[in-house]
Amino acid sequence: MITLGENCYGKSRVRVVRVKRGVNSNDLREWAVEILLRGDFETCFTDGDNSKILPTDTMKNTVYSLARKSSSESMEEFAKELLDFLLRGNPQVSQADVSISSKAWEHLTNGGKPHPTAFVQSSGERQTTKVSRARDGETSVSSGLENLIIMKTTKSGFEGYIQDSLTTLSPTDDRLLGTALRAMWKYKRAECDFNGLRKKIRETLVGVFADHDSKSVQHTLYAMGEAALKIAPEVSEIELAMPNIHCLLVDLSRFGQDNPNEIFVPTDEPHGYIEARIQRQD
Repeated sequence: MITLGENCYGKSRVRVVRVKRGVNSNDLREWAVEILLRGDFETCFTDGDNSKILPTDTMKNTVYSLARKSSSESMEEFAKELLDFLLRGNPQVSQADVSISSKAWEHLTNGGKPHPTAFVQSSGERQTTKVSRARDGETSVSSGLENLIIMKTTKSGFEGYIQDSLTTLSPTDDRLLGTALRAMWKYKRAECDFNGLRKKIRETLVGVFADHDSKSVQHTLYAMGEAALKIAPEVSEIELAMPNIHCLLVDLSRFGQDNPNEIFVPTDEPHGYIEARIQRQD
């Protein structure tokens, strides 16, 4: 017997720019929204019956319409508004998931002061959130960031590892450590100061990365996650991914020159990849 398994559908990469116009300054947000619905959609797959299908084009329009009416100050609150709207109007939906990523627009500096209506995208970092709710269940909120590219030029080494006949990597107590950080943390409750906590967690992650006496990427990753949980009791767990983006020391001895840890060649591929979830044990 052949049956339909777990399934969902929705709209992805709905891009929207929202400008909040103030008296003295404007606020600019650029979001990419994804909506996924789960529920009673079996006959659409098996019989071609679309009577329970909300068109994904309608989901796109819903994002724009709610963005115009929304009073939310954070991605998380806007995602919850979308969930409320979708679940209220579609009884065939048993669960809805909304994911949002935000580009890093900042006020452009002009004459040493932030310009009130001009903006610059200073990095490729994205802020993220995923908010989910089953029809009769609680709301689950996770927030994070991705592609935060950071590097330190000291207080990083890698020694004492397994060496066999295929090992060519030399131990070092002084190397460059670079990564494109991805982080996702889960809130205990669906009501929080999301913007304030995001800022505090990000500052903690970056600060620990900079100051930690790193024996490996794993060592620093754990220290970062541990510190984030300590300063944010509202968070139950945090998952961090840190690709080790290598900068390799160039051998200048063939040219009769020394290289006291100053000249490197950056390499994106291949790179190491380290990921872990750090959890609270209450």
